[in-house]
Amino acid sequence: MTATQQKSELTRNVVSSKILGVKVVGLGIGPARERIHNDALSSIGCDSDWIVQRTGIVTRYHAPRDQATSDMAYEAARDCLQRAGIGVDAVDMIIVATMTPDHYTPSTACLVQSRLGAKCGAVDMNAACSGFMYGLIFGSQLVRSGCSRYTLVIGADKMSCVVDPHDPKTYPLFGDGAAAALLTCDQRPADVASGILAYQLGSAGELGGTLVVPGCGSRLPASPEVLTARDQYLKMDGRSVFKWAVRLIPELVGDLLAEAGLSLNEIDLLIFHQANRRILDAAAEALGADPGKVFMNLDRFGNTSAASIPIALYEAQSQGRIRPGGHVLTVGFGAGLTWGASIIRW
Repeated sequence: MTATQQKSELTRNVVSSKILGVKVVGLGIGPARERIHNDALSSIGCDSDWIVQRTGIVTRYHAPRDQATSDMAYEAARDCLQRAGIGVDAVDMIIVATMTPDHYTPSTACLVQSRLGAKCGAVDMNAACSGFMYGLIFGSQLVRSGCSRYTLVIGADKMSCVVDPHDPKTYPLFGDGAAAALLTCDQRPADVASGILAYQLGSAGELGGTLVVPGCGSRLPASPEVLTARDQYLKMDGRSVFKWAVRLIPELVGDLLAEAGLSLNEIDLLIFHQANRRILDAAAEALGADPGKVFMNLDRFGNTSAASIPIALYEAQSQGRIRPGGHVLTVGFGAGLTWGASIIRW
């Protein structure tokens, strides 16, 4: 396959643009309650050294049976609003990015809205590990168009309930958690205002079978046969996803930098979806990026799907690694297959 053909394969079904005059005024976290070390997974055939060598993950957090996705999302939302100093009455829209909703219906977003006591619209969005990026772009458009004063975007997933504990190669990769971002308008002139200097949303649905939960939907409803085959759990072709992600990220970053008119040296922080240490290292090497600018916390959290990027943003800001006016590049990628990326002027 030629480079031109590869580029065409990666970038079809793409939306790409910029959204100026939108700022993040608060970030919050809703952690799962149980910290799980690699050693605790030995009973299901997971070798701790293999996990570290192949993924870089040492611990992850699991939500116990009585803690659902909406519980973590609610805690993240409440923490975010408190840190922003904004009352719940000011929120006009709640977007929850998740692939592990509490129910088919009502939406997880509606459950969060009710617990917060908010009087606003609420909707779930499923783009799996890219979900928060989709929510960030949609939420920013609502704010920029004047349809919303404050939009709350939450990434939340309880992956431990959809990953097969009988699969020692997949089960250790994932963790649970939630984090939220509050968006509002920045009225400053466009050349200094916060905003998204470039973004891209894309999909490659023809590759969807590489990362799929086959059963318990309308295609293959729950049945004794489905449960016996363990088709209620995530199935992943790890090698194919790895190759796709390693090829995608450098091209995607190059496109964003060109659109924003920036060089890689002008990016203060790179936040990639925390899927696998080898993917992040390979992408950073291909880009020639300064390793010190590549944020990484998957050693402690694992892959938290839609919560991955907002948890990283929350931690990066808490550590003083995001400065006002700085440039943060974020890339989400995962099941669908989907991707979403942006360069944010903070």
